[in-house]
Amino acid sequence: VQLVESGGDLVQPGGSLRLSCAASGFAFSSYGMTWYRQVPGKDRELVATISSAGGLTNYADSVKGRFTISRDNAKQMVYLQMNSLKFEDTAVYYCYTLYDMREYWGQGTQVSVSS
Repeated sequence: VQLVESGGDLVQPGGSLRLSCAASGFAFSSYGMTWYRQVPGKDRELVATISSAGGLTNYADSVKGRFTISRDNAKQMVYLQMNSLKFEDTAVYYCYTLYDMREYWGQGTQVSVSS
């Protein structure tokens, strides 16, 4: 199982970014996917999750209305569209799945929101 994130960048407050996670090595379309984020010195925080077929999504209160999680099962990709970014969205963002009773994480991608 491999999860590879991309798309992190430095962006100004109010800006937008789209993160991508390329998945391989498992039956991607059968498993839910989740984006987490982590700030140094703090616990990893769940940002958004999406069901296997994409019909169900859930968001942290802090990102509701600003972030959108989506997936393309044909391409084995999951995305996080982030709009109206705030300083407090600065973090390393990780792609995650639970497969065969094991947790898998990507290497993370840095999102920095700064003026």
